[in-house]
Amino acid sequence: MSTSAPTESTLEPAPAKPLSRKQLFFYGLADMPIQMAIVPVAAFIPNYYAADLGVSLAAIAWVVLVARIFDMVTDPLMGWISDRTRTRWGRRKIWVAISLPILWIAVWKLFFPEPPVDEWYLLTWMIVLWTGWTILFIPYYAWAAELSADYNERTRITGWRAWLGLAANVISKLVPVIALLAFGYGGSEETLVIIGIMLLIFLPFTILLPVIFVPDSAVFVASKVPLMPGLKIMWANRAFKRLVLAFFINTLGSSISTALIVFYIRGVVQDEQNSILQLMVFYGFNLIGVPFWMKYSTILGKHRAWSISLMIFGVLMLGYLFLGPGDFYWMLPITAVTGFLGGSFAVIPNSMKADVIDIDRLESGDDRTAWFFSVWSFATKTALAVGPWLALNLLSLAGYDSTHPTENTEAATNSLKYLFVFGPALGFFLCGVIAWGYPLTEKKHREVRTALEARRREAESAA
Repeated sequence: MSTSAPTESTLEPAPAKPLSRKQLFFYGLADMPIQMAIVPVAAFIPNYYAADLGVSLAAIAWVVLVARIFDMVTDPLMGWISDRTRTRWGRRKIWVAISLPILWIAVWKLFFPEPPVDEWYLLTWMIVLWTGWTILFIPYYAWAAELSADYNERTRITGWRAWLGLAANVISKLVPVIALLAFGYGGSEETLVIIGIMLLIFLPFTILLPVIFVPDSAVFVASKVPLMPGLKIMWANRAFKRLVLAFFINTLGSSISTALIVFYIRGVVQDEQNSILQLMVFYGFNLIGVPFWMKYSTILGKHRAWSISLMIFGVLMLGYLFLGPGDFYWMLPITAVTGFLGGSFAVIPNSMKADVIDIDRLESGDDRTAWFFSVWSFATKTALAVGPWLALNLLSLAGYDSTHPTENTEAATNSLKYLFVFGPALGFFLCGVIAWGYPLTEKKHREVRTALEARRREAESAA
């Protein structure tokens, strides 16, 4: 590891006491609209625009891909800008606030389209949505890495954020389920209406309250490492490379599953209204799993806990192969267990991201937190672009008719089933194998933090 002389930008803050529950709560609020929107955008909007509004599956696949490619370009740009922003309020929260009007307008246009609409309408507002999402997501996640330098405290921060985000996710599924069971108001369009209204109400509060109540240091030195030398240092970071690869594959599997879940329920088990109930069960057990995985990761190690959950999840996905028409409620036990296992996805890798940035701080002598998160986001959004594009195109090539899901041939229905099962199952199992050999354990991270603290003291003495 580098032992270059300390500079002003390498100064590490002295160890601080753990964040209060109030701070953790307010910080976690901004994850709520992200989690509320991610499943409807990935699962219900493609199905609704295809099955109900008549946009072709192939066109939707390309819309998702192009919108995500645009998003992949804006992510590194946002990271670069955020790391170099200087305001008296800090460099993160100003961008979080700016994202609000962009996201609000995009949600309105996507969730409440006025027919006729086509692929260009969908593409335009998907790009606006992802732009607002990038302006929120990159600074917001970088902000978390700067709230604490402690290995386990970072898990606590991401755990609170994940729990609040998943709680909002569950609520956004629970309300449509109540509407369906109590009033018979259900289906893809009805679900989007309900969740869209909730998002428009939640967005101002969940974004502005963290901006007001959570500290964002206004005392910092902006990143100075040039692009190419910085990339070389990043490429030499073995822990970061392995983590990015693992999460890329994890996200690829998850994006295939999310893109196809509503198609699977409507076409394989032939249930027109209960997709939202299945999602509520999955994310409800996600919510239950988060505290368990927060605790278990401190005992076994973050990467080992994540690996175990991934590989078991992959095996259990095979259970969906045995379901057919009328078997919706047989889905739910598999959904519940995999949802509990998926709680680890929400908390562990996000905590690990902050740890690998400490290696970069030691090697580069610079603070490039948002830039790291933007590169991470670039890789995962590549998976989010490729997964649905691949799944929907293969489904289209198999001759699957989304407008008449119960009238497809056996071959087309089986193609949907195999894509839904084996895409995620193989991805999760492979991700677990890669994550198992992750090199940055708690002990090694403590050594990195000790070196950074020694550098900080040396710089203070020299001053």
